Amino acid sequence: MPTLVPDTVASERIALPRDCSFQPDDWHVLSRSWFPVARGEDVAGKPVTARLLDLDLVVYRTNGVARVARDLCSHRGAALSLGWVEDDMIVCPYHGFHYGPDGACRSVPAHPGMAISPKLRITAFPVVERFGLIWTTLNGDEKPVLPEFEAWEDSDYQSIMAPTIDINGSAGRQMEGFLDVAHFAWAHIESFGDRNNPIVPTYKVTRTPRGIRADYVSSVSNYPKGMQHLAPPDFEWLRVFEVFPPFSARLIVHFPDGGRLWILNAASPVAARKTRLFCPLARNFDKDGSVEAVHQFNLQIFNEDKRIVESQKPEDLPLDIQMEAHIAADRTSIAYRKLLKEMGLGQLYVS
Repeated sequence: MPTLVPDTVASERIALPRDCSFQPDDWHVLSRSWFPVARGEDVAGKPVTARLLDLDLVVYRTNGVARVARDLCSHRGAALSLGWVEDDMIVCPYHGFHYGPDGACRSVPAHPGMAISPKLRITAFPVVERFGLIWTTLNGDEKPVLPEFEAWEDSDYQSIMAPTIDINGSAGRQMEGFLDVAHFAWAHIESFGDRNNPIVPTYKVTRTPRGIRADYVSSVSNYPKGMQHLAPPDFEWLRVFEVFPPFSARLIVHFPDGGRLWILNAASPVAARKTRLFCPLARNFDKDGSVEAVHQFNLQIFNEDKRIVESQKPEDLPLDIQMEAHIAADRTSIAYRKLLKEMGLGQLYVS
């Protein structure tokens, strides 16, 4: 059986947020996982805001290193994201308190000679920057547990960071849509799907040490409309999905002539029914082609999915398999729901 949650868990850094939109047990389970909260390129000289599991965060850099903390000064509760960075400290805009990367207060300008109370500290979270994204965990172990996306650092591949997408829907529903292979001919008819090619061939789902893998072969092209003539006649497209629970999945699309497109679907649960989708890409073909065209094509596809996800009821993903009807094409979805259940999430989850 795969290990889905760490055997040893750090004592909680942060308690359940006020007005939390998650079931408390689900929140505690998810707070132990790592999620992306910002694109690295969006965090430069000024602090930026983020939100994860109903908690407001500030994301910033000190000496080029990414930092994540609760967006709350420990003195009078002002938002640190309204402040700035000096040397390796973030400065509160209200009274100028300076906080180091470990969260400890290092300077109280109103009383420069006083001993600083250990209570004057902000909540700092573990951080790692990988695949062009800044990842953190609220209550998980310091050692990051991230999806596998080796192509991002492979010199034979071109790395492309797609725009983020904000979705008024649950991360579980978004993930299931990404893994679904029966909706191409219907939801994606404007981008790459073919209404005349709706049949889903039988495919296999297997367990992995991290989650699940699905190998799906079909004649559905991955080229945009207007470029689908580039594939040889009768070309069989292999799509390999791999899930890293709770809310990350990797898709490798096998193109003609040895081309490979890697897609990382990293859904960050802002709230129970709000999701920010991050999507790094990597390809080993057409590396001199238009990056803007890649951005637009991916935005089109994810906005087509967004329209569906935001319409689904119930909004949360039912982990009780009996609550919704299923067909043979749903085998990846069923396996994914079982993974979330094994993590300890509730029957009516999830986001």
